Amino acid sequence: MVLLQLFIINRSGGLVYNRNLSQDAPSLEINDCLRIGSTFHSLHEISTQLAPVPSSGIKRIETNLMHLECFKTLTGVKFVITAKPQESGDLSGLLKKIYSVYSDYVLKNPFYEMDMPIRCQLFNKKLDVLLSPSSSR
Repeated sequence: MVLLQLFIINRSGGLVYNRNLSQDAPSLEINDCLRIGSTFHSLHEISTQLAPVPSSGIKRIETNLMHLECFKTLTGVKFVITAKPQESGDLSGLLKKIYSVYSDYVLKNPFYEMDMPIRCQLFNKKLDVLLSPSSSR
């Protein structure tokens, strides 16, 4: 599976973590990443209000160029991952595993403040293990 990018967006729409997962990912400036995070958050929230039936927002967007999968936690934090379409397997399951790593290594970190950018080396190391091609996700 060729994963492209990972974004973690806080409940207010601020980007707290982004990471390129492949050399195929578009190279974006940090301001572009911030803009993408807040725009996706806004579209996600608008979609919950415009749906004719109760909705939890955008979960998946598929195009011929990429797949985007979103996992929204009960606290409102959104985990968004993009992948190439021809090999996008179980992105939903992968996002739940990333959320588990986030819960264990970011939220339990006594120095982390909610809604602030994630700067946790242990989180990055555990993500490396989870996202490595040799792991069985």
